[in-house]
Amino acid sequence: MRYKLIFSVFFLAVLATGCKKDRNQGADNGETPVAGVDASFVNITDAVPDVILEIRYYGTYNFVGARIDGYLQPVALLTSEAADSLRAVSDDVKAMGYRLKIYDAYRPQMGVDHFVRWAADIADTMMKPYFYPDLDKSVLFDQEYIMAKSGHTRGSTVDLTLFDMATEKEVDMGGTFDWFGPESHPDFCGNPETGEYNGDNSASPAGRSITAEQFHNRMILRDAMLRHGFKPLDSEWWHFTLANEPYPDTYFTFPVQQK
Repeated sequence: MRYKLIFSVFFLAVLATGCKKDRNQGADNGETPVAGVDASFVNITDAVPDVILEIRYYGTYNFVGARIDGYLQPVALLTSEAADSLRAVSDDVKAMGYRLKIYDAYRPQMGVDHFVRWAADIADTMMKPYFYPDLDKSVLFDQEYIMAKSGHTRGSTVDLTLFDMATEKEVDMGGTFDWFGPESHPDFCGNPETGEYNGDNSASPAGRSITAEQFHNRMILRDAMLRHGFKPLDSEWWHFTLANEPYPDTYFTFPVQQK
């Protein structure tokens, strides 16, 4: 009887350990939020030492106008698979005289929830002049600028731009990160599949436009990302997700902080 009891306790301990590991790794959890920091997440600066970080949601210069929940430190995390591909992108653009500048990478679900609460507060339009001057805040949900789920929370999505090493300035993309409007679409004023600029700005509600050079700059970033396994988003020129992301159905909740 004593040996049966010892074996039962041992079996339960092993089972509990296994369950805890699954929760932390996000394995087979569908869309269940996962609290633990998975071992496969890395600091982007460890994988790509020459990237520049400007983590907008750690500061106040973003469309909310406040630090976003879950951003405890101004660092950027990605799954190791995404970070490896990003290193290849970095090597590619460095040969052209650029560095990568990161605005956001892994985003905890609590940060997404913060966005949702902000969008529901129609009266809070403090940052409207900077990020959505042509839109009424009430349409942000309907037009899917704000959503209850984000690919960033799966850990293999990154928002970024190019930094010109010769001028020591960001490359002019003809629009700011997190601009809510058709001007942010990769096909604004051109065809991203062919890289051809056509100047068609008819989608802009305020008649805004970008130049051929600005469109070309967006294509330099896009082409480099696609060459190394990332897929674009049709509404944001700065947003890319690893095509073969390791956690396509898992939304993590751990905060952004140094690993």
